Amino acid sequence: MAQEHPLMPHATAEWLVDNTTLSFEQIAEFCGLHILEVQSIADETAQHKHLPRNPVEAGELTREEIEKGQVDEAYRLKISKGPEQKRRTKGPRYTPVSKRQDKPEGIAWLVQNHPDIPDSKISKLIGTTKNTIQAIRTKQHWNMENIVPKDPVALGLCSQRDLDALVEEVAKKQGVEITDPRFESDRAAMLEELRRERAEAEEAARKAAEAEALGLDPDAGPRSQDQVDPFAKG
Repeated sequence: MAQEHPLMPHATAEWLVDNTTLSFEQIAEFCGLHILEVQSIADETAQHKHLPRNPVEAGELTREEIEKGQVDEAYRLKISKGPEQKRRTKGPRYTPVSKRQDKPEGIAWLVQNHPDIPDSKISKLIGTTKNTIQAIRTKQHWNMENIVPKDPVALGLCSQRDLDALVEEVAKKQGVEITDPRFESDRAAMLEELRRERAEAEEAARKAAEAEALGLDPDAGPRSQDQVDPFAKG
């Protein structure tokens, strides 16, 4: 069985370096790090500084284990099984902190452009609460004056595919047929091409009729003045 390691190895190593006399090898093995990483933590030359995490308080290591390791450098520390981590199973989708400030703007865009989408669907789509959506719908949000509606796809709050699927789902429930705008664009281009071809055909027919009326070959190229009027220079 593979050796288990602390939940936050670098932060744990920081604490062990600062608060114990364990060897770098012991700390590296316990935390699942390379010994040079532990060395850089001790020398304060590590690329990233971590807030020390006490493995004893976290339930991952006992005082007895630390004492055994400090007495015997060959001793391998054994991790303790701490309290089982809570797993998130329900609720809105998690959104990074850097994106949370964009949520009101994404909600405002959805409310403005797709007012028929239920709050519950918006909540699931971009990971927000129904209270926040309702506050923006009723313009009671505390920061309403600073909220500018923005496409949630452009903000990175959801994918275009998920948004399109939701809009189509809501439209079908209301008996509304959604037409793909890309199809409409292709259809318009096709109609324009047909109009152009029809106009060209009509123009060719007109010229052919004129040529026939003058007794000319409609398939022949342009004729010189002499050919048109042989007595013009006589």
